[in-house]
Amino acid sequence: MSKIKPHSLSATEAASHIASGRLKSLQLVQSCLDRIAETDGAIHAWAHLDPEAALVQAEACDRQRQRGLATGPLHGLPVGLKDIIDTRDMPTQRGTPIFAGRQPDEDARIVEMLCEAGAVIMGKTVTTELAFVHASETRNPHNPDHSPGGSSSGSAAAVAAGHVPLAIGTQTNGSVIRPASFCGTFGFKPTRGTIPRSGVLQTSVSLDQIGTFARTLEDAALLADAISSYDQRDRESFVHARPAMAAGARQDAEMEPDFVWFNLPFNDRLSDAAQDGLDGVMEIMGDRVTRMEPASQLGELVAVQARIHEYEIARHQTEVFENHWDQISDTLKPIITRARQISTAEYEDALAVKASAEAFFEDFFTEYDAIIAPAAAGEAPRFGDGTGDPIFCTLWTLAGLPCVTLPLLVGETGLPVGVQLIGPAHKDDRLLRSARWMQNHIAAAAV
Repeated sequence: MSKIKPHSLSATEAASHIASGRLKSLQLVQSCLDRIAETDGAIHAWAHLDPEAALVQAEACDRQRQRGLATGPLHGLPVGLKDIIDTRDMPTQRGTPIFAGRQPDEDARIVEMLCEAGAVIMGKTVTTELAFVHASETRNPHNPDHSPGGSSSGSAAAVAAGHVPLAIGTQTNGSVIRPASFCGTFGFKPTRGTIPRSGVLQTSVSLDQIGTFARTLEDAALLADAISSYDQRDRESFVHARPAMAAGARQDAEMEPDFVWFNLPFNDRLSDAAQDGLDGVMEIMGDRVTRMEPASQLGELVAVQARIHEYEIARHQTEVFENHWDQISDTLKPIITRARQISTAEYEDALAVKASAEAFFEDFFTEYDAIIAPAAAGEAPRFGDGTGDPIFCTLWTLAGLPCVTLPLLVGETGLPVGVQLIGPAHKDDRLLRSARWMQNHIAAAAV
């Protein structure tokens, strides 16, 4: 190993060093713990961290390799888990004092798969209250006066700060893509149903999806591969095979991909710096991008997503809201009050529109490889001013499409701003190939 500190390695680099014997998992985990001790006092990315338990896991990984036993794709790599993912040996407190000290009896399905893949579960990352709108204590690693986004705030911040090379978040609206943009990491949300949700807090059975954070495109896909499978307990999980996502992120596109930019009615919410940056990206890609005036109904899907999300969280978490109303934030209370007024007929109408949107995009991607869109409205907002506007993620999350954030831009004060790509459902590898092509194309133009 060179003088590069292990915590600064990408997951793929670290895995290669561990497999060859040039690096021990114990060294990597200790380096990450040192980095956390050095910086988390200002960032507050972790809701639960047990350094001793992490080191015990790392030592077990090293013994397994030394004995010549089989190892998984994440062998010895530290991973952070959003604190709504159940772990039987760590508390899962869901971002609220209502669940302070809550100790699940079983691991979530994705935790079981992480262990099988050889990952070291470092701890639980901070989330917003019940993974919804009320901001957490986590700060942006690039400037602690700013938000890291929500609701996967701790996961995004932990990766950006070098605490772990990989972390898991969830997205019901924009809670992977937007924090990745604000924190300058790669964020990847595969097609809905690719990653099972058993053992993860349910806020919306129709919309909740799991995604990954990493410092490279390949790493984000590597983690997604490791936690993807069919789970009969999850109604959105599908039986057929998943695409090889890490392979897609490593492959060059056989043909130059075609992108489309939608001139959506809410694009005026973009900051000037974000709009200028996106225009610059599209100028570099030239005739590979088609600018399109979409049907007005596309913009109306924002209200459809909100209706489904609010209706479902009010009902999925009925017991929490009825028994602990005095412990619910003033940010969330009016939303739940409004949600209780949504009728079953209105909810069912929204589900029908959602199904129509899914059918529309299934046909749309016969002509285009990916949609290019903002990942967020601009730089991260000031801390205390909320977690940012999720509207640039809403449509794609509603339709269950795979999405990825590329940290390509900077805002007016130098904070990161991501570019989002959205691909066809169940063709996540194709989206990642397109993302690789775009990333390389932009990098070549900058030379």
